[in-house]
Amino acid sequence: MSLTQSVVSQAEQIYASLNPVAEKKRSVIDEAEDRFLTLLTTQLKNQDPLNPLDNAQLTSQLAQISTVNGIEKLNAMLQKLLTGLQESQALEAAALVNHGVLASGAMMMLGDNGALAGFELAAPADEVVVTIKDAHGLVVRTLSLGAQDAGVNAFVWDGKNDAGAQAAPGRYEFTVSAQRGGENVAATSLAYGRVQAVSRGSQGLSLDAGPLGEISFSDVKQIF
Repeated sequence: MSLTQSVVSQAEQIYASLNPVAEKKRSVIDEAEDRFLTLLTTQLKNQDPLNPLDNAQLTSQLAQISTVNGIEKLNAMLQKLLTGLQESQALEAAALVNHGVLASGAMMMLGDNGALAGFELAAPADEVVVTIKDAHGLVVRTLSLGAQDAGVNAFVWDGKNDAGAQAAPGRYEFTVSAQRGGENVAATSLAYGRVQAVSRGSQGLSLDAGPLGEISFSDVKQIF
């Protein structure tokens, strides 16, 4: 049997193995594979015996359809992995209900026991200063936190203003500045919130963090 005849036989066997009355809905790739094999077997059967198709070209065509089929299976496997990852994240997010978290934000809620907030430093800093302002933008307290490590750091404001008097409970805003050797260090303010509920949307998992609002699961920097 010549290589061309062998290719014809293999192509016919592959095509015959396809089930045209499958119960499941066929994908676009499956339909394209059927059409490709139909055209290929027709091309082989009707070729000129005195001028047969090039064997290398036939092998290349079969390799192409095999590659397409392999990509389809790979995509299906990746989809299963992604689904499993999403379910795992959902379980982790559900476990955060009633837990406190730090996420990007510049607000802090002052209660009877003070207020908790944080910041994230791109590098270690020799000096970190937190400036707390009221709803009118007036500076209430300036906290000098000294040297801090790179990464996420939490701090507590006792609620006292710069004069030593107790500030009124409520919402405040704060900014963070950091320096090392006279050079500024990038600092991101992190607000504190307590997770009350978890929901899944088109953008992924989101957490209802009370006054902090809706935050993405991926935005959580620290859990308490």
